[in-house]
Amino acid sequence: MTSIDITNLTKEYGGRPAARAVDGLTFRVEPGRVTGFLGPNGAGKSTTMRLVLGLDRPTSGTATIGGRPYATLDEPLRTVGALLDAQAAHPGRTGRDHLRFLAASNGLPARRVDEVLEETGLAPAARRRIRGYSLGMRQRLGIAAALLGDPGVLMLDEPANGLDPEGIVWIRELLRRLADEGRAILVSSHLMNETAAFADHLVVLGRGRLLADVPVREFIDAHSHPRVRVRTGDPIRLRATLLARGWTVGETADRDGRWTVEGASAEEIGAVTAREGIPVFELADERASLEEAYLALTSDAAEFTALTPQEV
Repeated sequence: MTSIDITNLTKEYGGRPAARAVDGLTFRVEPGRVTGFLGPNGAGKSTTMRLVLGLDRPTSGTATIGGRPYATLDEPLRTVGALLDAQAAHPGRTGRDHLRFLAASNGLPARRVDEVLEETGLAPAARRRIRGYSLGMRQRLGIAAALLGDPGVLMLDEPANGLDPEGIVWIRELLRRLADEGRAILVSSHLMNETAAFADHLVVLGRGRLLADVPVREFIDAHSHPRVRVRTGDPIRLRATLLARGWTVGETADRDGRWTVEGASAEEIGAVTAREGIPVFELADERASLEEAYLALTSDAAEFTALTPQEV
């Protein structure tokens, strides 16, 4: 199985003092799972991907694929497929000719071109010139190019950009299937809900440094505050009972008649209401979304931050 290994990776750009786009990164993208690559604008995600793919040289540290630098791979498309810029394809070529050129340059059989065109849904547009493709079609073409060599590693930068809802579902299912086949997949995205839907693991950067390298569920739990949503037929008694036990309860129920209890679990609230004979119609733990957890972690690492109404 092939992995991506980043070890003490640093990239500095000119100036006095030099600016560090990537600062001592160490993490591993394991085979058999989708790793979401998150961070604010300017966090170093794109630079890291370029360093892995040999498009830029590190100041120090290493980035390898299957234990080898990208530049030493004999037929790189057979090892790693990448989508960094969906606009990079020559607009005067047809989608099929673009893929045929890539296949020939990497010693890949011509049949793979038709296979990936079918897999990405581009077969009907294969003979159209790329300049006439929509953004979503160009994304699919970039993904087709990444899949061309049937690689064990995939690196995709914002693969859902420009896709319609059907396309977003398609890319989600594709990533899950490829990971289940044992491939190592690194996906950079700003779409938190989508990342939560397809990722097993997260690597989060801030100002070029590693902020988190953890499974998705653990990441959300670590940045969540316990909270329970409960709906009852006796709200006054429920609130008094919970306050007496030290829990924080909202002053009023929401518009659907539900109360929010802070610092508690559904199991704890369920035990109390059962013991007190308080009727409960709905009871559930509320967890932070990936977006809420991400913002809690990276709020101090964003390059640009809008003022809140109170700060204006």
